[in-house]
Amino acid sequence: MEKGKILVLDDDPVVTLSCKRILGAEGYSITTVERGEDALNKLAKEDFDLLISDVRLPDINGMVVLKEARVIKPKTDVVIITGYPTLEDARESTRLGAFEYIEKPFTPDFMINVAKKIFDTKGWILRQAFIDEFRDSITPLRDKENPVIFYKEGTWARPVKDGLWEIGCDLRYLMLSGNLMYVEFIRDIVKIEAGKPFARIFTSSGHGSELLSPMNGELREVNLKANDVMVALLKDHLSEGWLLWLARVFPLSSE
Repeated sequence: MEKGKILVLDDDPVVTLSCKRILGAEGYSITTVERGEDALNKLAKEDFDLLISDVRLPDINGMVVLKEARVIKPKTDVVIITGYPTLEDARESTRLGAFEYIEKPFTPDFMINVAKKIFDTKGWILRQAFIDEFRDSITPLRDKENPVIFYKEGTWARPVKDGLWEIGCDLRYLMLSGNLMYVEFIRDIVKIEAGKPFARIFTSSGHGSELLSPMNGELREVNLKANDVMVALLKDHLSEGWLLWLARVFPLSSE
């Protein structure tokens, strides 16, 4: 049974073939194009549930495609993927109405989970009591002022205030590896490095996965309620548009 129609816009055949194979195997109908103008023409003539678009294209910028797509087919969700993520593009894509902004490359499980989130029919509003209890320990998936930039293996980063950034994990992605139990920070860590572990997350079977930092930074604060929040999210609110932040850091250069 077909789950939905997805249009993939990317001039890299590896990406388009991967999306076709990965998402097609999940029951989605996949159409691929290489040029922005071709994507807009397709949207004008056909109905799609989701557009997955690269930013750097051979004819027009992916942000232009996003803007035009929201006019042509406002009910079509858009996910922006890029091998060159920037905060400016993340903010602009959120302002223009993109569902998510994701860094390439990504794993098959990650893309499957993105599609599942978009086609999820449960809605995005948490009960007020939950928000009141954990307001400072959860991060909204959609925030036009401080958008989330997704990284590899289910981690992400976003600017918050006073020059600090939050880093955290997407529990929906990590749930693919089994029922989650708790998060454990690497001991005595003061500075984090992009691509290196800063915490581990464990499943009920005892399997532990390393969480890779999406950026270089100096650790300033950890989320002491992370495990309490994780239990609450997994119990009732996993699909309702909230992420778990784990640490707040001050960004450092790679040098």
